[in-house]
Amino acid sequence: ACLVELFFILSAIWMGQYYYLFGFLICVFFLLLIMCAEVSLVCTYFQLCAEDYRWWWKSFWTAGSTALYIFIYSWVYFAHLEASLFVTYLLYFGYTVILCGIMLMLTGSVGFLASLWLTIRIFDAVKAE
Repeated sequence: ACLVELFFILSAIWMGQYYYLFGFLICVFFLLLIMCAEVSLVCTYFQLCAEDYRWWWKSFWTAGSTALYIFIYSWVYFAHLEASLFVTYLLYFGYTVILCGIMLMLTGSVGFLASLWLTIRIFDAVKAE
């Protein structure tokens, strides 16, 4: 679902098409955040089960890898644009890097906070015994 929305968003930005499915976009955005949190929780849980307690950055990068997916798709999408000027390349990839950086921080933070919540809950349960 995120791939379809990403296609429509990029088309609206770079091809001048109208985007009018904002309700669906919000649903997909919340699904993306939930999936990032769940994947980060599972990876952190397996890492803690293996007694590797260096989960902080791994939880961030696991969820933040969504930005890499967006960046790769942006490269594929750029092949469909009819760009010939260097300024067009510069603007497109400049905005793409900024967007991917924002998505990295957003999804990485969601994954980290979800993993922090899981770790606190696990250690609270262990202390109670």
